[in-house]
Amino acid sequence: MVRISNSELIKLLIENSRRSYTELARALGVTEAAVRKRIRKLEELGVIKRYTIEVDPRRLGYGIICFIGLDVSPEKYMQMIRELRERREVIRLYSTSGDHNILAECWLKDLEELNRFLGELEKAPGAIRVCPAIVLERIK
Repeated sequence: MVRISNSELIKLLIENSRRSYTELARALGVTEAAVRKRIRKLEELGVIKRYTIEVDPRRLGYGIICFIGLDVSPEKYMQMIRELRERREVIRLYSTSGDHNILAECWLKDLEELNRFLGELEKAPGAIRVCPAIVLERIK
């Protein structure tokens, strides 16, 4: 009996979550029923939370993709999180350790919009430091 590697199955789904069970089974060298059963189990365990798409933000008119590291005073941390969640520019938001408390992935139309957004963040209550890093190229 061939065992399905969770990591291999998940890697295939990350590459393309629209693959059929048949395609996945063929790639893993197992039966379609085995793949279906394993996926259902991973969903029940909360390993697979949802299926989504990956888009090219530049083709949607966003010329600037960046990550913004924010240092925020502890008393204003939750307020900043709530406000960033509501911002159109913020695509993903992370609570982090290390260099910054918060890391935001942002999509912006151009440098003018980036500068305006950074200025607003710098003036936000509790903002200590705002550190943008513009993505030049996605490698993986």
